[in-house]
Amino acid sequence: MHTLTGLAHDRASKVAYDPSINEEGLRARSLKLAALQKTLKAPAVFGDDEGDLLVVGWGSSQGVIEEAVERLRGEGQKVSALHLRFIQPMPSGIKQIMQRFRRVMTVEGTWSDRPQDALIDEDNRRYAPLAMLLRSRYLVDVDCWSEARGQPIKPGIVCDAIRAKLQGAKP
Repeated sequence: MHTLTGLAHDRASKVAYDPSINEEGLRARSLKLAALQKTLKAPAVFGDDEGDLLVVGWGSSQGVIEEAVERLRGEGQKVSALHLRFIQPMPSGIKQIMQRFRRVMTVEGTWSDRPQDALIDEDNRRYAPLAMLLRSRYLVDVDCWSEARGQPIKPGIVCDAIRAKLQGAKP
């Protein structure tokens, strides 16, 4: 019988208080994720494979980002999108995709500080979670735009944020 306790278990599913058994379980789970990561393919870029701006999202942001990118590409902008289905583990090749663009930004339905706010500067700015993950994992300058209103994000608003980024302003 497997007991759900939140504690580590040995190979016989008994609660284990031995630190080495806990470490063995953590290592086994980590190796399973590493094996999964080896099977993941980098997602396809929506638009051109290189350009002025890559807009990255995950989860429910895919449709709104791709619609905004499609509108802006229709205006002649060199903007593309990347939709991540897995963020842990993340497929190989993401850094190489981001490096083919002059700028990278995420669009997320959460909170991030607005650089134009008086108190916000590079030392205290809080980035949205996906932007933080990409920045820290790949050491690439990833900016972000976010909206946390409890409503679906609209493509027109994303278009405005992308235009601002393309014009050199912080979104």
